[in-house]
Amino acid sequence: MSAKSPVATDVLIIGAGAAGMMCALTAAQRGRSVVLIDHWNKLAEKIRISGGGRCNFTNLNVKPDNYLSNNPHFCRSALARYTPQHFIALLEKHGITYHEKTLGQLFCDDGSEAIIAMLKAECDAAWVRWSMQCSVEHISHEDGFSVRTSRGDYQAASLVVATGGLSIPKIGATPFGYKVAEQFNIPMTKLKPGLVPLNFHPEEWSAYADLSGVSLEAVVSFGKQSFRENLLFTHRGLSGPAILQISSYWEHGQPLIIDLLPDHDLHAIFIEQHASKMLLGNFLTQYLPKRLAEIFATNWSDNIPVNQHSPKQLAALADKIRGWQVTPTGTVGYSKAEVTCGGVDTRALSSKTMQCNEVAGLYFIGEVVDVTGQLGGYNFQWAWASGHAAGLAA
Repeated sequence: MSAKSPVATDVLIIGAGAAGMMCALTAAQRGRSVVLIDHWNKLAEKIRISGGGRCNFTNLNVKPDNYLSNNPHFCRSALARYTPQHFIALLEKHGITYHEKTLGQLFCDDGSEAIIAMLKAECDAAWVRWSMQCSVEHISHEDGFSVRTSRGDYQAASLVVATGGLSIPKIGATPFGYKVAEQFNIPMTKLKPGLVPLNFHPEEWSAYADLSGVSLEAVVSFGKQSFRENLLFTHRGLSGPAILQISSYWEHGQPLIIDLLPDHDLHAIFIEQHASKMLLGNFLTQYLPKRLAEIFATNWSDNIPVNQHSPKQLAALADKIRGWQVTPTGTVGYSKAEVTCGGVDTRALSSKTMQCNEVAGLYFIGEVVDVTGQLGGYNFQWAWASGHAAGLAA
């Protein structure tokens, strides 16, 4: 492959992850010539590590409300045209078995490698050409797109950017897609880590640092958004599904409200049991994990018998347990974030095709776009749906 003779193709896709492979196989099945390139040496690392290696590939309950975007209706069209049932049918065609966990989450029985192999097989069957460990050095746009790479030059009628976000740099995440958007004057929304643990000031958290490893079901709220799932204490702050979920909505400097006993009316319990001679910490262990109950009883009240507390003191404690207000100092960052919130502004794209309104033939799909799913398979469904939408159009 020489610089003098670029490889001509109908569709050039940069990024061989979930969205990129779905776009490639969809376009190639339409008879388009497709080249799929990626700078990394392993295929679809984010699929590989997801769901603890079992790949939470979609969710049975997908709806637009499960997505966060500055343009909330944008995702509707693509999600309506490529549903979880479409992806399930693809798995069944390949004999891949799966199971449902909680809240509609679907996982692969045989691990995420089966999904990667399936997508690769579909691409290969449709004659998609691959170029791995291939970095893009320059893009120009005149009559189509000219792309110079470390492995030669390409000329393409359509260019699809499926390069993901900033989350998990150790498996190849880069800001490349955002730089392409910048080159073509396509606006971006603010970026931040999403689905990520939260940290607190070491001095403020010192009272709770010994709770590392303690987990319980709780309701975590920010503004009008709340999630009821497991919450996990860590040395530096809070994690677990409930925290990962709220982290995408949380705004820096603002407090979260945590209900640690969503199934109990603690006010009524204290009124009924006010005569109890049990130490407060021991009393609370009936409802909360032991270490948690003891630390809360010591830090939030006096760990003396319940009957030695005034009704006012018990009411204040009940309020705090049912509405614990905490203000994180920040997140643990992109190294542990499952997704990147924000991205290419969807107002600059067609919701039907993912094509840029101002640059014919240029498409953005998947995580690089300002559409972020909640935890539970929603981000993969956006990858499949947006990749499919672009693949039908490119």
